[in-house]
Amino acid sequence: MLTNKRVLITGATGFVGANLVKSCLKKGADIYLLTRATSNKWRINDILKDVSEFSADLTDNQAVEKLVLTIRPEIIFHTAVYGGFPYQRDLKKTIDTNLLGTINLIEACEKVGFKLFINTGSSSEYGVKEEPIKEDSPLTPFSSYGISKAFATQFCQMKFRTGLPVITLRLFSPYGYYEGATRLIPSVILSSLKDIAPEVSSPTSVRDFVFIEDVVNAYLKAVDMKDRLNTDVFNIGSGLQHSVGEVVEKILFLTGKKIKPKWGSVSNPRIEPKIWQADISKTEQILNWQPKHSLDNGLNKTLIWFKENSLMYEGEVSNGDIL
Repeated sequence: MLTNKRVLITGATGFVGANLVKSCLKKGADIYLLTRATSNKWRINDILKDVSEFSADLTDNQAVEKLVLTIRPEIIFHTAVYGGFPYQRDLKKTIDTNLLGTINLIEACEKVGFKLFINTGSSSEYGVKEEPIKEDSPLTPFSSYGISKAFATQFCQMKFRTGLPVITLRLFSPYGYYEGATRLIPSVILSSLKDIAPEVSSPTSVRDFVFIEDVVNAYLKAVDMKDRLNTDVFNIGSGLQHSVGEVVEKILFLTGKKIKPKWGSVSNPRIEPKIWQADISKTEQILNWQPKHSLDNGLNKTLIWFKENSLMYEGEVSNGDIL
């Protein structure tokens, strides 16, 4: 479905975006990347020769419109984001990037026509819930990042209601290849490979961890189903939740290390709900998508990849930031 299609990807230097770029190239797509001049391109240096790269800030509506008019994309994967990490504390930049940037990009694409625009949402939009989360659950985010993502999704929903093919995939907790070193799973793996006790926050925090191959497959499924979509927001998770303690224990078992994690050595300013689990029944039914990887299988693939690519992370600071 992507062969020879003009595909525009924002956030391609990030974790999810980089994996999308590499997958779309394998599918034969004509790839265009929208990056910032300051972007660190370590994740995609190996494929830059195979794509067309343009530099612009999403908050600059004139620059974005000019580039979109030049590219005239058919499929847009919008993964650019700011504010998901604790050190990204600039409130204005969070709102400008996540909300204004999304608005600018959609309005520019609207001028050229397109087949599908996929906005990347976040489970942070939902806030604290007492049961597995459905797409129509009330949005009660407890962070400026969650608020900015929720407003961006609502703008996309408004555009969908007016007839534009704009949908949102709300990602829960992706993990896997090219994930940032300060995230939970990479930090524990990298520490373990060096026989260093992982520094982590609390073993009782829970997340719905979903493997990156399954996440990328959800984007591709949405493209395949684009002519039959009658709704606009989809949860992308495993449909299960696991505690941080369980994940760390599994990683240490897979690495065969006998080291003990340093629980409480990393502060966690977030509100931690007792339930953080996606209800993916709607996604299964409409997108014909479901995750293929169990946590054990996904962690094993991730560990193998990190063993083969650990040099990419030399010098990176590692701590158990679970996000």
